[in-house]
Amino acid sequence: MKPTNASWVPEYNDLNAEIKIRHYSKSTLRTYTTWVRQFQGFTKSKAPKLLSTSDVKEFLTHLAVEKKVAASIQNQAFNALLFFYRHVLKSEFGDIKDVPRAKRKKYIPVVLSRKEVDTIISFLKYPYSLIVKLMYGCGLRLFECMQLRISDFNFDTGILTVHDGKGKKDRTVPLPDRIVPELKNHLESVINLHQEDLANDYARTFLPDLLERKFKNVAKELVWQWFFPAKMLTFIPEAGEYRRYHLHKTHVQKAIRNAVKQTRIPKRASAHTFRHSFASHLLQANYDIRTIQELMGHSDVRTTMIYTHTIKSRTIKEAKSPLDLLNCMMKLESAI
Repeated sequence: MKPTNASWVPEYNDLNAEIKIRHYSKSTLRTYTTWVRQFQGFTKSKAPKLLSTSDVKEFLTHLAVEKKVAASIQNQAFNALLFFYRHVLKSEFGDIKDVPRAKRKKYIPVVLSRKEVDTIISFLKYPYSLIVKLMYGCGLRLFECMQLRISDFNFDTGILTVHDGKGKKDRTVPLPDRIVPELKNHLESVINLHQEDLANDYARTFLPDLLERKFKNVAKELVWQWFFPAKMLTFIPEAGEYRRYHLHKTHVQKAIRNAVKQTRIPKRASAHTFRHSFASHLLQANYDIRTIQELMGHSDVRTTMIYTHTIKSRTIKEAKSPLDLLNCMMKLESAI
């Protein structure tokens, strides 16, 4: 067995299979594969069976000390290699507590005011304006918004179901009443497009592999169509058929980038900024932090707590008697 310059092809195939078995997202597959490739390069393609805990230690140390990556990046690499060792190499890391940790900087998200949100939307054309309204109004991540299907909208109850969010979690959020008429008009256009597709011998939409294998014709049903479909059909050479994908996130990102430039708002606003603004504005309106956590789909309330740094503190720090507290609160309310 060659100690270096070994082939890792079987390991990449196993990595791909292990991720698919667990129904992880394509984004996770890309991220883990990228880190394994970097690890392979760092070890000079050391034979996988000869890899040890020390190789991981040296690689993570290299990222923190020489590359000076952020703590989140080092953690991402750690998680990728932990998965690779555990599920592909069938071995455990062992103790890596002595690995230098990348410095974690205090992160405060960029938040827009309500006026700034409305100004950016005014510079967006349909359907991008509606997408941003939905992301801001429901606190959606961009990929969650793009992956919405018609069946996710329940206009009778005013509820939107977000499937397979970050961490493959589902959650429900209330639909903003103000944009329901726009959403319904958009739905009509999607229904009409679907009817045209069926008339033009359109094959189907894209579905998760297991679902498509189990129900062969379900991909043509209206409820499974994307709520924000792509403008053009995608040709699948191996199947010799056309399918419709959802609108690509890069088109949305470009539209938002251009709109922000036109507004001349001096903030680093992106698609994710509208989700940050959603949480911050709810907190500003005195919503309970646990409620915001559920709406955001955060596993840990500490993640939601970062938004407490985006609004002015209303905490009264000076010790007061309860008898004096009423006058203090009345003054505070009159000042708001």
